Amino acid sequence: MKLFVTGGAGFIGSNYVRWTLANTDDEITVFDKLTYAGNLDNIRDVLDDRRCRFVQGDICDTDAVAEHLPGHDAVVHFAAESHVDRSIVDPYAFVHTNVFGTNVLCDVARQAGAERFVHISTDEVYGSIDIGSFSESDPLTPRSPYSAAKAGSDLLALSYLTTHGLPVVVTRCSNNFGPYQYPEKVIPLFTTNLLDGRKVPLYGDGGNVRDWIHVEDHNRAVHLVLHEGALGEIYNIGAHNEITNRDLTHRLLELCGRDESFIEPVDDRLGHDRRYSVDITKITSLGWRLERDFDTALAETVAWYRDNRAWWEPLKARAGG
Repeated sequence: MKLFVTGGAGFIGSNYVRWTLANTDDEITVFDKLTYAGNLDNIRDVLDDRRCRFVQGDICDTDAVAEHLPGHDAVVHFAAESHVDRSIVDPYAFVHTNVFGTNVLCDVARQAGAERFVHISTDEVYGSIDIGSFSESDPLTPRSPYSAAKAGSDLLALSYLTTHGLPVVVTRCSNNFGPYQYPEKVIPLFTTNLLDGRKVPLYGDGGNVRDWIHVEDHNRAVHLVLHEGALGEIYNIGAHNEITNRDLTHRLLELCGRDESFIEPVDDRLGHDRRYSVDITKITSLGWRLERDFDTALAETVAWYRDNRAWWEPLKARAGG
């Protein structure tokens, strides 16, 4: 297949590109604006592959998308503004990119006759849940500008199936971790801070619960949905690795050889969701299984950041951190 991968120079997208080139015969066009979180260094090792082509472009630029998307069999749409803290400060950018940009892609893909459109979303669109897990049919109750913009993009993409017959499938995944994740997210931020002997900012009481999945497990599920997912369906992707932020922090302290004195409690984030959890019955019914053990994968991730300072130090320096 010829894949048009938006956001393919970002964290999850770049890992998807690398995995796909290593495990399939697919050809890929990486379409990425190269914002602060998109980085050519994320895909430097695959740019020489004859099956991989890079185009710097904005999903909100209709002309650019219309120039480069036609001729591809499928769109795998990762591109999004995704950091909740930033969405609180600048919600306009999130609505513009996540909603308007998705509309541009859907409309151009419709006109180009794309055979498949996989829209990558997040478990955050469901909101917070005290007990149990969200199923794909549960109402959407997003509680941040980021998750609200993603919920809007989900509904918009699915509307293109009903209205125009665009073959859309949606995935909603829990928190990802792994290599090449921009160091504003909790695991790379805390890891790189600790490696540098700096404290880590822990929100509130640290009791917020997240389900952590290694990015490779997520991307295997995305590729399965690309080929086997039913049109118009939504597939939750999770790992049942639910832990509190405080517990995660302690694991990172141990892996980095630091003690509790490196924890710096900070005021809680506005509207901070307490717990995310999704039911993964539907994705497992397609044959997907988790392969990466959390503790082992977390240790490998910390080791990657320890061994790849040349990748993350310039990013933190540019961000002033």
